[in-house]
Amino acid sequence: MSKPSFAVIGLAVMGENLALNVERNGFPVVVYNRTRSKTEQFIQGRAQGKQITPAYSLPELVQQMDRPRRILIMVKAGPAVDALIDELKLLLEPGDILIDGGNSLYSDTDRRAAALEPTGIHFVGMGVSGGEEGALNGPSLMPGGSLEAYHLLEPILTKIAAQGPDGPCVTYLGPKGGGHYVKMVHNGIEYGDMQLIAEVYDLMRRALKLSASQMQEIFQAWNETELESFLIEITAKIFQTLDPETGKPLVDLILDKAGQKGTGLWTVKDALDLGVPVPTIEAAVQARILSSMKEERVAASAQLKGPDATFAGDPDCFIQDLRAALYCSKICSYAQGMALLKRATVAHGYVYTFSEIPRIWKGGCIIRARFLGEIQSAYKRDPELVNLLLDEEFEQAIRERQGSWRRVVSTAAALGIPIPAISASLAYYDSYRTANLPQNLTQAQRDFFGAHTFERIDRPGVFHHEWNACCR
Repeated sequence: MSKPSFAVIGLAVMGENLALNVERNGFPVVVYNRTRSKTEQFIQGRAQGKQITPAYSLPELVQQMDRPRRILIMVKAGPAVDALIDELKLLLEPGDILIDGGNSLYSDTDRRAAALEPTGIHFVGMGVSGGEEGALNGPSLMPGGSLEAYHLLEPILTKIAAQGPDGPCVTYLGPKGGGHYVKMVHNGIEYGDMQLIAEVYDLMRRALKLSASQMQEIFQAWNETELESFLIEITAKIFQTLDPETGKPLVDLILDKAGQKGTGLWTVKDALDLGVPVPTIEAAVQARILSSMKEERVAASAQLKGPDATFAGDPDCFIQDLRAALYCSKICSYAQGMALLKRATVAHGYVYTFSEIPRIWKGGCIIRARFLGEIQSAYKRDPELVNLLLDEEFEQAIRERQGSWRRVVSTAAALGIPIPAISASLAYYDSYRTANLPQNLTQAQRDFFGAHTFERIDRPGVFHHEWNACCR
């Protein structure tokens, strides 16, 4: 009987669920966790009766495997991954494959791939999206690294991935850290999506005074429209969930302090480094940071006053405006993420087929949504599309809805209700469509105080002006 050729290291919930997913699809698995009791608990519990073999040391894990060994690392991103690689590379042989399935920073994956290349050990950085349920039943998988290694993994990955309407939600995303970069941007878009939905919710409850049950009905209905998505679906379910102790909507009892694990921040940082505007995603990151300042905000609320105004419009019409504003803002969030991926092909040397990225996000992952099919079609129509806003279908969608979008932003401002991501999305759209921005004045100021020079609109060249001469 042949030995397993696949292993999972790290038995937190994601590691356990991926191991069960691999085994369920016909591939025996060896598992290892640094804490022996965790391995024993898994083997005696969820893995009982399955083709899952325990290992209680890394040498034992390696000895139990057929070659080429395919080892999925599911430990906390950072130094723990490096430490594990250092141990494993002394035990493995050329042709074996290490897969980092955690949320590692793409540059760390670049570095690890380069360090392992002389050893002949293949390294694959693979983004995994879908949470615990996706890991068990079918995630979106974003592998990058060695093409040879991908071909060896492909029979397994295509089986364990979510099965979308046009194939398994996995594709090869090029060399080095290309897969982890796509996962990072995916998470940045996820930040934007979640913040946009939260802002719509805030306007519903504060401006329209809607109850959780009323919002549940609205979001459930929206999930049958162009807004259909996993996040809209779960939002409706959240609104209908009651606290078993008080009988109140559970969402109303949750403290408004949002956590974050860093991938959204990484997206914003890299976008700034590459000079790609991602204001919707940045607003979402900043909103989470501001939410963490709970005590400071409570104190400020007693001192700082906003407008003394109430909503005086038609609630039903405003709900339709909110739906339109959410869709337009969502388009901008994805446009920013895809533009960042486009720039990464030049700046980081990644290689992407852009119609494939939304395709593999259509199932399994957190941002799965109906309109990803529209994004896929946009890049099929024009593989070199510079920005999603320039696609004829999305251009038309925003043209039809921008009146609603603007009414939502102006209404929120009049009521003093913050909607940073929706506002940032509209400002991004208006800036991108503006031929002449006011940065001519900015350049004049920079040249005035720092002799930073400027270009002219009437002739080529670089110029400096003695600005103080006219003021003497």
